[in-house]
Amino acid sequence: MGSINAEKPLSVLEDALKGGITCFQLREKGARALVGIEKKAFAESCQRLCAQYGVPFIVNDDVDLVVEIDADGVHVGQDDVEARFVRKRIGSEKILGISVHTVDEANQAIADGADYVGMGPVYPTITKVDAKPVAGTAMIEEVAGVYPSLPIVGIGGITAENAEPVFRAGASGISVISAIASSADPEMAARRLAEVSLKWSWERGVLR
Repeated sequence: MGSINAEKPLSVLEDALKGGITCFQLREKGARALVGIEKKAFAESCQRLCAQYGVPFIVNDDVDLVVEIDADGVHVGQDDVEARFVRKRIGSEKILGISVHTVDEANQAIADGADYVGMGPVYPTITKVDAKPVAGTAMIEEVAGVYPSLPIVGIGGITAENAEPVFRAGASGISVISAIASSADPEMAARRLAEVSLKWSWERGVLR
């Protein structure tokens, strides 16, 4: 959500919350991204909405903002500040997500205190200009095989129609932008994604 006009993103967020999303991450990057006071104000608006629906509010990369507004957590990438220092800064109660691409990086993320890892891009994506090459689901499957209890979130180009292979590979959840934000009916799009996620959570529970 890198738009200067905060009204539409907030409307989309509320629709997504009504549709059943279980976590929201503010990723404010790119040429039109908000900064400074405007970014903080927008983050607080998103945070209030998430609180109304009992959904965790996570900020991408900006640890200072997380501490300043007391967000529920932060997500960092391999090229961001070292995760072990992030964990020390935010304490043990907040959520820490870390982007990983290999088993070794997953191992380090666990050592650094990650609550979950994000893996991708699974499919081609247009919402992240600095995205790494498409990875598919093979590495998700490998990491899930080595660390079966580690929550893995699939990222990149995921929709309700192509989510099945991501869950089948071992992901616990999925992260989306376009599948909801670009939909003519964000609430319904979120509802469909939530239904797919719930289906796989149920099936995995039965199989276990």
